[in-house]
Amino acid sequence: MPTVFLGLGTNLGDREANLRAALSRLRELVRIEAVSFVYESEPVGYRAQPDFWNLVVRAETQLEPLALLEAVRGIERALGRKPSFRNAPRVIDIDLLLYGDVQIGLPELTLPHPRMLERAFVLKPLVELAPDVVHPGTGRTIREHAAGAEQLERAAPLFPGERLLEGSEAAP
Repeated sequence: MPTVFLGLGTNLGDREANLRAALSRLRELVRIEAVSFVYESEPVGYRAQPDFWNLVVRAETQLEPLALLEAVRGIERALGRKPSFRNAPRVIDIDLLLYGDVQIGLPELTLPHPRMLERAFVLKPLVELAPDVVHPGTGRTIREHAAGAEQLERAAPLFPGERLLEGSEAAP
């Protein structure tokens, strides 16, 4: 089964509950192997909004990339995400960051995620889970890319993301 990395973010409502609910629903789709620390990060783009809580998940899946994308979009809708403008506040956001070493350039899906290397809130948690994974587009490791993350937006660790899995059913 391919290893995938998913980025989760939220800045509306109960951020901890939003992440917990998203992880619970993700467990119905993928086998979660690891969860990064939760990071509080400043908004990028549209700045007049609350700070985000972000984390990265390493998982295995039997779903093909487009099927996984549709499934995570379903989770977002089920948890209350509404269509809005780019970088808008949101209850939950789930991004496909990496899907093995697959590279895709479709209107509905680009892999690796096209802006992941520009975001501290992705690089900092991702390097916890995959420091030696090679980015398929650049040929450099996540550790190498994360070395410059301090020059990006503020993203500070809050607590271990594994805590959000406590009390829920074991991964499939």
